[in-house]
Amino acid sequence: MYPGRRTGLRPRLCGGIGEYLEVWRSGASRQVWDLPFDKRDKETHRFAIADTRGRMELTVPIAKPATSRCLWSDVRVSDHGSWWDVHRVALESAYGRTPYFEFYIDGFLPMLTAGVMERYPMLSDLAGAWDGEIRRLLGVEPPCVGAVELCAAPRDVSAVEYRQVRQERLGFIGGLSVLDLLFNLGPEAQLWLNAIE
Repeated sequence: MYPGRRTGLRPRLCGGIGEYLEVWRSGASRQVWDLPFDKRDKETHRFAIADTRGRMELTVPIAKPATSRCLWSDVRVSDHGSWWDVHRVALESAYGRTPYFEFYIDGFLPMLTAGVMERYPMLSDLAGAWDGEIRRLLGVEPPCVGAVELCAAPRDVSAVEYRQVRQERLGFIGGLSVLDLLFNLGPEAQLWLNAIE
């Protein structure tokens, strides 16, 4: 870890393992939402998991902003397609048999059940709730306030393997959300992050 370092991360919903490696190593960090909105940046409201058949992407739909010259912090979540139910079922199907799913899923249910739109109307609110729970499970500091230095790009750790529940059948699937690491390794995720050079 680098005490005194204040890292700003690009806005992401359920960020990748590389992003959370930055969080792990930083003295203080937070996602920076006051960046210009770009509808082509789907990674801001999309994340990947390992389903029973392989990689699967889950997307939270967003409402069309009033103007294209807005910031990501101005973007609202859309209720299109009851996405929270789709996401909850997808996570249960993908990770229900992993060692730590049953211990961790309750902390994520406020972001995956009816009423989520009232609790987290803005994409930054929803992502902040996910980020807070992920940080709690990883045992890292909550997001900092104040000025941060924007991290250009998190380290690519997609090829660094860890135990995955379907690895024997599907092979290792890299480039996933940090949720995959948490549900598969639980508290050992801290040891894994610590071991990355």
